[in-house]
Amino acid sequence: MLKKALGGTIVGNTMEWYDVGVFGYLISTMGPVFLPEADRSVQTLFLLGTFAATFIARPLGGVVFGWLGDKVGRQKVLATTLLIMAASTFLVGVLPGYSSIGIWAAVLLVLLKLVQGFSTGGEYAGATTFVSEYAADKRRGFFASFLDMGSYLGFALGAALVSVLQLTLGQDTMEQWGWRLPFLLAGPLGAIAVYFRSRIEESPQFQATLDAQEAISKDAQATDAAAVKGPLGIVKAYWRQIIVAMILVAAANTVGYALTSYMPTYLTESKGYDEVHGTLLTIPVLVIMAVCIPLSGRLSDRIGRRPILWIGALSTVVLSAPAFLLIGVGEVWSTLLGLALIAFPVTFYVSNLASALPALFPTSSRYGGMGIAYNFAVAIFGGTTPFIVAGLIQLTGNDMMPAYYLMATSAVGAVTIFFLRETAGRPLPGSMPSVDTVEEARELVATQDENPDLDLNEMPFDDSYEPATPVEGIPAVPGR
Repeated sequence: MLKKALGGTIVGNTMEWYDVGVFGYLISTMGPVFLPEADRSVQTLFLLGTFAATFIARPLGGVVFGWLGDKVGRQKVLATTLLIMAASTFLVGVLPGYSSIGIWAAVLLVLLKLVQGFSTGGEYAGATTFVSEYAADKRRGFFASFLDMGSYLGFALGAALVSVLQLTLGQDTMEQWGWRLPFLLAGPLGAIAVYFRSRIEESPQFQATLDAQEAISKDAQATDAAAVKGPLGIVKAYWRQIIVAMILVAAANTVGYALTSYMPTYLTESKGYDEVHGTLLTIPVLVIMAVCIPLSGRLSDRIGRRPILWIGALSTVVLSAPAFLLIGVGEVWSTLLGLALIAFPVTFYVSNLASALPALFPTSSRYGGMGIAYNFAVAIFGGTTPFIVAGLIQLTGNDMMPAYYLMATSAVGAVTIFFLRETAGRPLPGSMPSVDTVEEARELVATQDENPDLDLNEMPFDDSYEPATPVEGIPAVPGR
């Protein structure tokens, strides 16, 4: 069940980042298609702004789909978000250009990206919630990190496809019709992904919460009052957790989107690389980083989420300036080394957010809390990173401004980690412990009173609970 849930969830994240990769790497190509009469810098800023507009719709999607995910279930909502996301990506590929319908081409592009952002608002929050609720407590970091491995592989897939098309078709053909092919491919890819996701069973921890609410008396219902009151109730009850999550997401995604969505444009517009080399240089770095993400996730299960996140934050502060100085040298080897220095902190950041952030919220409000915190942070800081740093460079004429921006956001993130509770190896709030084997369950019950990773007050017990017939070797402890 875990493998099926993990695979079905990864395909959605891969699909999401495939589109991010395709759009980011086609910015230089799509400018003349939608704004042929504008100069090059205006075309670039328009498409970077269109990319940022995707993230404007994310908070609304996070609120709506997060609320639905806590009400009707994770699986149904995740299937819906993936369907909308794939359809809107496909429709970008059939959009008429400026030569056919004038400025309305650009308007329709923005509208489709807004729809895409709305659906994506429920995607990552739901995926991390879903996998975290499926995974065993002692291996949650490892399994949840596969989501971001799939994300960056999807990005690399999109980048590789664009590079192949640029090499085989040429820039003129790409501007005429070749740019459409990666978006059109989202149709069949999305159909396959929806098929796999529709076969996933509901999260066992969420299903257990629903069953418990039905089984116990109305006077003693273990329903989270915040969840009943909807998004506003969640914000009021968990505003501290939401602030911590937002700052960490902002710090991580600022670096992540600088590496993925902005770097091809930076290499092309500021460093003189052509579109093909600006794309190709980032692909090996992304693939190596994706392979290393599960290793970082496994390490967090051993030494904790907070130490790994500190590595990500502090290494961003230390390595950002050298990274951009190396890229500024202009040689292929120095550019690759500079990109690797940026990818290093991203590996530690993203491998842990998928397991650390869902653990901030109880089961009945987890999807909603994640949807609010993650998407507002990404909308304000992550998706706007390419637009902001491009604007800073044009405003100041200083190519090092991206480095200073990354350093500032991660410095704030490093301080915020002090307020993050360590959750590695511990049950999710509002859920029973999750284990891999019966032997692990026996040990857990036998040592529950002195186990520092267990907080019985956070588990969904009720005075009226009658323990079922125990598994052989596990005593039935009243109230536990």
